[in-house]
Formats: sequence, C-alpha cells, structure tokens
Amino acid sequence: LCCECGQAHPLLDNHLYNFQDEVDDELICHICLQPLLQPMDTPCGHTYCFKCLENFMQEYNFCPMDRKKLSFQQCHKSSLLVRNLLDKLVVLCPFKAECQQTMQRCELEAHLQNRCPGFKKYKSELQRKRNPISKGKEEPPAKGDTNTPKDPELPGGDSSLVAESSGAAVVSLGTAEPGLVNPAFEETEEGESLVQKTSLVAETTTIEIHREDPEEELGMRIVGGKDTPLGNIVVQEVLRDSVIAADGRIAPGDHILEVNGVNISSVTHCQAVSFLRHPGPVLHLMVLQEKGFSNRTAQQDSTSTSREVIHVTLVKRDRSEPLGIKLIRKTDEAGIFILDLLEGGLAAKNGKLSRNDRVLSINGQDLRQGTPEAAAQIIQTTESRVNFVILRQSGLQLGEPGEDGSTSNSSSSSSSNGGSPVHHRRRPDQNHYRRKSNYQKKTVAIKKEPKESLGITIGGGRDNKNKLPIYVTSVQPIGCLFRDGRIKRGDVLLSINGIDLTHLNYYEAVSALKSNAASHSVTLKALEILSLNSPEPALDIREQGFSWSPLWITWLGLPSYLHFCQDIVLSKGNLESWGFSIVGGFEESKGNQPFFIKTIVPGTPAFRDRKLKCGDEIVAVNGVPAIGMSNSELIPMLKEQRNKVTLTVVSWPGSLV
Repeated sequence: LCCECGQAHPLLDNHLYNFQDEVDDELICHICLQPLLQPMDTPCGHTYCFKCLENFMQEYNFCPMDRKKLSFQQCHKSSLLVRNLLDKLVVLCPFKAECQQTMQRCELEAHLQNRCPGFKKYKSELQRKRNPISKGKEEPPAKGDTNTPKDPELPGGDSSLVAESSGAAVVSLGTAEPGLVNPAFEETEEGESLVQKTSLVAETTTIEIHREDPEEELGMRIVGGKDTPLGNIVVQEVLRDSVIAADGRIAPGDHILEVNGVNISSVTHCQAVSFLRHPGPVLHLMVLQEKGFSNRTAQQDSTSTSREVIHVTLVKRDRSEPLGIKLIRKTDEAGIFILDLLEGGLAAKNGKLSRNDRVLSINGQDLRQGTPEAAAQIIQTTESRVNFVILRQSGLQLGEPGEDGSTSNSSSSSSSNGGSPVHHRRRPDQNHYRRKSNYQKKTVAIKKEPKESLGITIGGGRDNKNKLPIYVTSVQPIGCLFRDGRIKRGDVLLSINGIDLTHLNYYEAVSALKSNAASHSVTLKALEILSLNSPEPALDIREQGFSWSPLWITWLGLPSYLHFCQDIVLSKGNLESWGFSIVGGFEESKGNQPFFIKTIVPGTPAFRDRKLKCGDEIVAVNGVPAIGMSNSELIPMLKEQRNKVTLTVVSWPGSLV
C-alpha cells in the first residue's frame, strides 16, 4: 500500500482517494477522470493532473480536450486558490474497518502516519511478514534499557535521511510531512532490508595551505554567503595546477567554515572573498567535507572534559512546522550533532542551540547512540514542545556573526567589537537574498577619430565554459572610452552600433568591436551592475587587467534574457538517490528566491555526472518552470522522477580566490 494515500496503485500513478461527497466537475481531470492532483493549466484554458498531462505529452503534442497544439513547457501550475480548494476536499480514511475518520485530502498522509490504527496495524503485519524469524519471539525491552533506542520504522521499511530545505528543517525520508524531503536523499524501494539503512556522513577538517609566494591565488572558485540562499561558503571548483589542487585535500562541495581562525560560515559573499584573498605564506582553513552515504555503525560514547549539558525547549505552532536544524553524524564520534541552524527557522530565532552541539536526547528519548533519522522522526511526530538535551564543549562551537556581519569568536577577528570574543544570538537576517534588478541600462554614444581604439579588454562569450555574456575586464588609459568615462570595468556589453553582442562567442565579439571601432561614431549599449552591498576595498588588489572577472554574486542580478540555460540529464537506479540538495524557493517572509544546488554528495549520480555544480540555479525540472514554487512543491516533483530527470540550470562561475 502507498504510505501517502493508503491504497494500492502503481508507483508512478496518481494517488487514490475515497471522497466523501461528489466532486464538482470543474475540479476533475479529464484524462484520469479523478479530482485533480498537482493541477496544471494549459494556455488553451484546460486543467489536468501533473502526472496525467506529463504522460500524455510524451506521446502526443496537442491538448486532450480541444486538440490544439501544445507542449508541456507551455503549461504552468494552477493558481493557489484552485490548489487550496482541491486540498480541502473531504476524504474517508481507506482503513474503514479500524478507522471511520474523515479529513481534508491534504491531511490524509499525516493521519495515516501518526494517528490511523488501521495503517499502524498494516505496518506491523507487514513487518512481521518481512521478519518471519523474529515472529512470536519479540520481548518487551527491559525497564531501564534506554541506551540502545530503536530507530523509528517507516512504511515499507524505507530508510530515512536528514536533509535540508530553504527556511527549514530536520527532515527524514518517508516523512509524513509533504515536501520536506530533499532530493539528495531519496528513500529506497519498498522491501529493502533494514540492514541497508545508510546515513550521510560529514566531518570537519583543519587544512594548512603553504604558499611560496604569499600573493599567489589559491586557485579555487567559491559560491554562497549569508546574503544568498546558500548561506555557507561552498567550494564550486578547484582549478588545475593551483595551490589548492597541489595540496589535494579540498574538493568541490566542501564548506569553508573558518579562515585563519576567523569564522566565515555566516558572512557575506564579498567578506568571504576578502578573507580568502588575504595574502600570506600560510593559510589555515576549517572545512566541512561530506563523505557520502555510509552504513550505520554503533560507536562508543565518547567523554570529554570542559563540557556542559544544556536543556532547550522549542515550541512548534503545529506538528508540521519545521525547526530549521540540520543534523549530521561524525566519523570520529558517536551520536548526532547540529551542523547548521537555518536562517529564519524556529531554532535560529530561539537562539539557544549552537552549531556543533551534540544531541543527547529529544523528548526524553536517548539519542547518545542515535541517528539523524531517529531524531527527525521524533521531532516530526511531536505536536508542540520539542525538548532537547544537548552537550556543548566549551570553545568548539562556531561564533555567531556580529551586527555588522563580521565574526566575533576570535581575537584575530576584524569585528567592530574591537577583537573581543563576544557571542550574539543568531537573528533572522533582514538582508536576505532576493532576485533584484540591481543593474541599469546605459547607452554611450561617442564621436572619435577613425584610428582611435576603444581602449577596452573583454571577457566572457557564449563559447565560454559558463556561457557568459560579454563583459568589460579593463578600461585602458588610452582610447576613447577611458576619456568618456561612462563605460566601466564589469559592465556587460549588449550591442555596438546596433549589432547584438549577447549571443556571440568571444572571438566574434572581439571582431565586432574592432570593425565598428573604425567608424567616426560608436554607440554602445551596456548594463552596469549596481552593488547591493557596501564596497569591499580589498577585493581587487590582485585582480588587475586581463585576469579580472566579476564576483559570483554579481551574476545573480542579471536579467533573465542574459541567462544561458542548459539541460542536464541525470539517471539513477531504483535504490539510488539523485545526490544533491537544494535551497531557495518561495517563502512568505522572503518572497521568490531562486533554487540553488547546495550539496552534491560523493558517489551519487549527480556527483558522477560531473556537470552539476554547487551554486547552479535550477530553472526548471522536466520542462516545468521552478519560478514561484516553494521548496515543499519542488522537492516532491524531483522525488517523483524515479530513474531519469532533466534539470534546466544556469551555471555562473564562482568567485576566484
């Protein structure tokens, strides 16, 4: 039986429901003749289930109702009003013999997982069938036996893994709460042995980088920052033959937590670039590295001095409200630890939990040898009060950002606190990332001598690895543009004398600029990127002339017509996860934010494919635009793709440090 609707149906088909009343014909899909699920509107005014329409469009290119020409890419999800009407349709519990309750359709899954005696009985019988050897031999646990808590069982024996989502959550797979599962960590097929359950393993490492030339760049590209949905600073790429490549210990996907003892896990992108570009013969980096999925192993509880036990209570408004915590296991220590507190989440607002805290128990259930999955299950099934007992080791937790965004946990910090180690409670950041029109168009018309050069150098081009628009890398002190003063380094060139430059490769753009520079007058159209943050004076010390390129965060503000979208097709087996996690999406408090790839897990399809990068923006999934979707809408859509998915992404190069 399906754990979401409680009925038997093919895995890729729509869920089945028993509706209490006759449903209005306007809310019926005319392909499956059932009330709409994930409704999609066509340009010709008809509405179908997402799966029904997707399957139909794989064979035909017209609307099923009026046979007008149609492609799936032209369709869009129905209005929030329609979706709410559908979610509020009253359904009967499918386990009529044991449960006669009725509820709204959107509440059925949570009812089955947490309250339905019939579904609970079904799960117990299924478990006994899968473990016939233990049938009749179960003994109740000893009264005082709390050191080896059982992992919560999920319908179908699915394994569950902690993931993250924008704005929220400790989540587990097979979770009863819709839309909280990150596609990096898919549930396994029904019938998989419980022994095969795996967890995502991550560890922090301190790496010392030596440079013969203190001014030499490290040779890696970074994305992220607290002013973006990514939050943390993430390595996007390691350049060949660079200092970092020669060292060999840092890889794409690693999160940089500290630079020379200064916490950069909660600083802006520009501040992180400034820290990492600071010259010096030795660089100390604290890095979080995800090691992929590994089988759960029992480990001995470790003890240490200078630790304190702290009690923290978080109060949820309802069962489905996420706490905004990411939990991980460590390879060198038993138990589970807090990796991150997501901005705006309940835990971050409370301010009493910290990164690197070890969770000893939740709501009285011992988790000293527990797993992130077990913790997620406890939290999700709790109605209101979530009581944590955590172990905190003095001096190990990462410092919180000061009011000016600089770190304040180290005497070497350049914070406004005068270097004093002051810890602030984390507050929701008011300068959260939104896609803004942070550019202005300008037209520059110049009269010049025919032999006078423009005096600029350019970068980018659609033949570039990242398919960038043409941009100015320098304005030389010779030539008419330097004299005019309106074209600046970093400007994106749109056209010259009416010739469109936005679709040209680098050499075509050079040729167009040279040929038009020979005339008496030149008209350039360009975009000037306006800085949303305060200027960072240290950013351009070592980036002069031809080697200069804009920061990663600059590209995020470009208008969509300058984005170059590419399709990345991922394939996987039934028992694999896609291997990436996402952040972003629509939130009431933040509005529309783009979806970004935050994590790519080693050993997974996304990792092996090598095309997807941390910091890539997801524009569409299987042709369905992601704009306007919330995290909880896009994630189930990704999960539904069992063996193949096409991601339309925009990939901007990370900032070079």
